[in-house]
Amino acid sequence: MQNPVVSLQNAIIQNENKVVLTNLNFKVTAGDFVFLIGKTGAGKSSLLKVLYGDLPLSKGQGTIVGYDLVKLNDKDIPLLRRKLGVVFQDFKLLPDRTVYDNLAFVLKATGWSEKQKIQTRVNEVLEMVKVGADLHKFPFELSGGEQQRVAIARALLNHPELIIADEPTGNLDPETSQEIMSLFKELHKGGISIIMATHDYNMIVKFPGKIFQCSDGKLQEVVAKKEA
Repeated sequence: MQNPVVSLQNAIIQNENKVVLTNLNFKVTAGDFVFLIGKTGAGKSSLLKVLYGDLPLSKGQGTIVGYDLVKLNDKDIPLLRRKLGVVFQDFKLLPDRTVYDNLAFVLKATGWSEKQKIQTRVNEVLEMVKVGADLHKFPFELSGGEQQRVAIARALLNHPELIIADEPTGNLDPETSQEIMSLFKELHKGGISIIMATHDYNMIVKFPGKIFQCSDGKLQEVVAKKEA
């Protein structure tokens, strides 16, 4: 039987000493597309932060892409993040570096040293997200949708097993949001598992996946309502 990409059992998640989710049981298997929904403050982002090592797992058991979240220490976190891609609502691109240099910086920081291999991989991921022509522009010269495509390209650099996306369409207009969701679906079809926090219920209906709702300190799987 295949090991899950993510597994949390009887977990408790805290943020700033406040319990936000309790008695948490959550599993993601290879090939899943999982939506996390819930009101602001319900715990979606805190759960994601635990998964990519930004918050400790308070209690319970948890694994992600082979790493034990209970035993995770500071030296493990960079290694964990090489197996993940993380995409944020506000892009988090370095404003004083070009698109190319934003991506090359990540590769160098994760152990890539050969200039030609770095160049080849940067070009590959930019082509995948269809912003290859913009590699010498700075982030401020790009639209919000283009910046998010670059952020997704950055998440793809190290061939991740899993992409974690926290409200990736939250700062985008509806048309651009749909384009970005279509891109995530293409990546999913290519074999990458995805966990996405979102407040956009229309996207969940248009792009079906498993749905888990954070509410009243609990996480429960729910069934999406069909469009009328």
